[in-house]
Amino acid sequence: MHSTKRDAVLVVVFLSVVACQRRDAPTASTAADHSGTPASDHTGHTLVATASGNSSAMGTWRPGRFDSCTAAVHDQFAVTGPDGKRYPTWHPPVDPATGCTFGHEHGRDPRGSKLYALVGAVPFGVANEALLSWQPGAMRHEDHVGHKIEWENDVQLHYSVNGARVPFGVTCDWMAKLHQGTHSPDALVNNTHEIFYAVRCSDGTFLQATVLSRIDRVARFERGCAKGTFVKTDLTPMPGQLNGRGTRLIPDRTCADKYLLVPAGRWSSYSALYEDWVTSNYLRDASGRQIAYFDPHFAVFNPARYHDPRVASRLSYALDLCYERIGSGSTQRRTRGGECDWGTNYGQLKLTWDDPRSPFNGSHRETYFNQTTISNAGGPTTWYTDPFGGNASRTPFTGSIAQRVASLDNTRPYPLESQAVGANRPYGGQGVHAPN
Repeated sequence: MHSTKRDAVLVVVFLSVVACQRRDAPTASTAADHSGTPASDHTGHTLVATASGNSSAMGTWRPGRFDSCTAAVHDQFAVTGPDGKRYPTWHPPVDPATGCTFGHEHGRDPRGSKLYALVGAVPFGVANEALLSWQPGAMRHEDHVGHKIEWENDVQLHYSVNGARVPFGVTCDWMAKLHQGTHSPDALVNNTHEIFYAVRCSDGTFLQATVLSRIDRVARFERGCAKGTFVKTDLTPMPGQLNGRGTRLIPDRTCADKYLLVPAGRWSSYSALYEDWVTSNYLRDASGRQIAYFDPHFAVFNPARYHDPRVASRLSYALDLCYERIGSGSTQRRTRGGECDWGTNYGQLKLTWDDPRSPFNGSHRETYFNQTTISNAGGPTTWYTDPFGGNASRTPFTGSIAQRVASLDNTRPYPLESQAVGANRPYGGQGVHAPN
């Protein structure tokens, strides 16, 4: 188990390889073409497109005052999902054809992953779309900018035995995408967030998935600077959400008061803004039998917002802490050092929360690769589940998503040691700003 973060589990869902429609992005050879021809899922199954046109996730982004790209340029970065609809997908923060800026980023370019030839471009919002059929009346629409991709190739696995890291000769390639909005009040109240996960290991382990992951409870979060302390919110959640496992560690005003706004003689501790989403999900059949389990989790060093019960929206911006003063003279409390000093040139730059020069834009992250457990010996390599990873069936049903699981049992005698990646490659710059 990882030593600094609590364990978690993610639900698993398969997305078919899809055709990237952007003019300068590669197209997977097995992808569905634009005439609606269904794509192979590499296991002999065929995913039949049931619809056409745009998904509800398409066309939701609009340029802000700092962005030079048009919505039309942005929407060229699209893929065809397993249901035949068009979805947004990864794109660079700067359009390579025109040089215009989008103002947001989606993490690491997935084309460098060894899994890309297998999984193709990742559609954003497939599980949200499936929910509309699976649970009519439920609603979970997530903004475009919160979708973030991370991956790593050739990861050597280790056991954690009595605190020691013990390698055991298995390597994995993995890729994950979570919708993690750290600029809005959404995660303060809503616990359901779309996740994509794919892993292939040298011991035969294979999993490819996307689901709506229920992270802890609705209308509460765990205080980021005080683990074990849970904060209830009075914001109204979107309908249809249920409690889950894991946790969302989010900074709040208590963290700001204690660690950021400090008296003379102390430096502000910006680690109090660290935001960590620990997921916990299963892939199960209708009887509750576990088919697969996995548990990456996702952290952000520089979120744009924090929870603030003093204001009606319950949201305040981290950047505004740089200008806040409490008291006067030698006892005055304010931010000192770090991001606020260099980001605002010691207060001389008067920035707004969405200014590209703000250091608080959610672009500095790390992702934890943890456990991947498969309990599917002799089982089919394609299961169909509801959007939350439950009710797994060998045949598709309304609102189901196909999921790919190796036909094996890889239960290990010891848990794997957690491994974090991404902290040394922030994705800011090039016009990136909150909301991101």
